Amino acid sequence: MPVREVITAGKVPVMVYTQDLEARARTQLEQMAQLPFIHQHIAAMADVHWGLGATIGSVIPTTGAIIPAAVGVDLGCGMRATRLDLAASDLPDNLAGLRRAIEEAVPHGRTDRGGPNDRGAWGEMPRAVQQQWAELAGDDAFRILRDRHVKLVHRRTNTGRHLGTLGTGNHFIEVCLDEKDRVWVVLHSGSRGIGNRIGTYFIDLAKKDMKAHFIDLPDLDLAYLAEGTGLFTDYVGAVKWAQSFALHNRHLMMAATLGAMQRQLGREVLGIEESIDCHHNFIARENHFGKDVWVTRKGAVRAREGDRCIIPGSMGTATYIARGKGDRTSFSSCAHGAGRAMGRREARRKFTVVDLAAQTAGIECRKDADVLDEIPGAYKNIETVMNNQRDLIEIEHVLRQVVNVKG
Repeated sequence: MPVREVITAGKVPVMVYTQDLEARARTQLEQMAQLPFIHQHIAAMADVHWGLGATIGSVIPTTGAIIPAAVGVDLGCGMRATRLDLAASDLPDNLAGLRRAIEEAVPHGRTDRGGPNDRGAWGEMPRAVQQQWAELAGDDAFRILRDRHVKLVHRRTNTGRHLGTLGTGNHFIEVCLDEKDRVWVVLHSGSRGIGNRIGTYFIDLAKKDMKAHFIDLPDLDLAYLAEGTGLFTDYVGAVKWAQSFALHNRHLMMAATLGAMQRQLGREVLGIEESIDCHHNFIARENHFGKDVWVTRKGAVRAREGDRCIIPGSMGTATYIARGKGDRTSFSSCAHGAGRAMGRREARRKFTVVDLAAQTAGIECRKDADVLDEIPGAYKNIETVMNNQRDLIEIEHVLRQVVNVKG
């Protein structure tokens, strides 16, 4: 049995898939387990760690309510992976040009760091982006947001311009090789600015609703929206729309990346099997332990039997392609990656750019102070995480990165 610890301090237990649970994360999980609408138990994945609002790496089944802060603000964040019709021998010895080509093709980074954060610095939106945005903007859920929550939608004007862009932080694009030296592209991003605004907006509304109804909680970040209310309906629609935005975003970035590789290599570059897509910050309606419930996965991947999952480590370490086993206790879930071992500020205090260069040796990537908080040493050991969830998934491929693009 992969469960390493059972926490019994709340109304429901917390099943923990690691022996490395920090005190702050434990407190968050214990407080969440006090809520009366948690179904059966909470599952804490092998990469679990403290997070703003709620514990990252948690799977939270609920009946009659959803906690917006548990879903978070990086709505629909997730992974896309494609195996290409290329082998390692098809790549140049010097990969710097390939990295630059990808960086030029996919907007990334922050404007204040000299990199375009959206397409504002890139001229007119490409036709494919315009078409995808027209589809998203015409969706009923977006029209409801526009009509009922005007400040949310119109607070800024770059929603469409973020489509097909990478962002910052732990978002990345990797060129990897598998155990047979076949080339893959793996990328990680979500719903960008609009997802953040949706999450923040409804978290604030939930907190105001708790205060208006004099509902006392162990932590105000556990403020919830009750099913059957207008706010609940609008929130669910908004989150599902953001998840769709995130899916389109990753699709467009993958196409742009393959186009950049094609131009750089001077040959056609094709995916030779269907791309793998998986969210790891999302909600879904599912049946578990005999009941239809809302499942919030905050930093966790759905791993039903046969589901293909993408589980990255950090820049410089392995990424795993796996298949889910449909483990009942985990609510058919698995970890979404290595998980942070320390915060960004601590990483910047502890490590130097010399450490970054050493820990990413042999990989074509940025090795400057602006990505120091993403150094591999700031993350948990991905091999330990994978070992702790061996009953949840079956590993298909282990990918080693050769190019890493960060915002």
